[in-house]
Amino acid sequence: GGAVAGVDVRGGGPGTRETDALDPRNLVDRIHAVCLSGGSAYGLAAADGVMGFLEGRQLGVPVGPEPHQVVPVVPAAVIFDLGRGGDFSRRPDRVFGERAARAARPTTGRGTIGAGAGARAGGLQGGVGMASATIDIAGVTITVASLAVVNASGSLFDLSTGLPWSLHNSLRRPTAAQRAALRTVCEAAPAPPLNTTIGIVATDACLARPEVGRLAQSAHDGLARAIRPAHSLIDGDTVFGLATGVHDVGSIDAGTMRGVGSRASQLNLLFAMAAEVFETACVDAVLTATSFGSVPSYRELCPSAFRA
Repeated sequence: GGAVAGVDVRGGGPGTRETDALDPRNLVDRIHAVCLSGGSAYGLAAADGVMGFLEGRQLGVPVGPEPHQVVPVVPAAVIFDLGRGGDFSRRPDRVFGERAARAARPTTGRGTIGAGAGARAGGLQGGVGMASATIDIAGVTITVASLAVVNASGSLFDLSTGLPWSLHNSLRRPTAAQRAALRTVCEAAPAPPLNTTIGIVATDACLARPEVGRLAQSAHDGLARAIRPAHSLIDGDTVFGLATGVHDVGSIDAGTMRGVGSRASQLNLLFAMAAEVFETACVDAVLTATSFGSVPSYRELCPSAFRA
């Protein structure tokens, strides 16, 4: 049946599709897929393949009396990676999208894959990162999960320590030589022409459309904690929010709007967790990335940071 969805765009140079459909004032109340791609605006064509795959399964908004008469709603966002593989004309198209939809399944694939293959972040290899957590709300265990494609003009690392701005307990401080190598690479890297961090934050809580938009908005707080600077004019930072509606998080009660048990207080816990998991997913993207072509990865430059 799809998912309730929202979106929040903060960067000055976004590449998106179907985001207007997610406005709570508009008709469509659920979406059927989200497509994250490379290829700048050209890569938005990958969503055509996702739509074709869903149409073949008769999944979409019914627009006629027959089961096959549907229009799948597939919002999409892209990063700028044109020419980074050596050929400006190589970018995802409809065939890529259809293949991705056919292969879609729960996965642990992270790092230099998919939309993250051509990603860059502060002079280092970017990539795809994931994170999830659970939170107890009114005695119910709610899951919040995120996926980030990090292709940022800003940096995720404090060059004085060699560690992420966002503290990561699994890392050790790199050696002095490795910190020097990291600083040399990051400071010498030419500024990328265009960038973008895109992603999804999803929950199994039951949320209304404006609340899912707020979920996406909260994820940007995590993005800004992980990447400095964030949301620049040459970034197209875009986050989608999704809610599958499995668990309720309390009802609205005007008499206890600010109380501990109110829906507002429960939602605040959920939104705070959304920021945390998206922050973690952004860091995870660069920590799991591997070198691609001539662009080094953090893992290659600072191997001692990873605990044995």
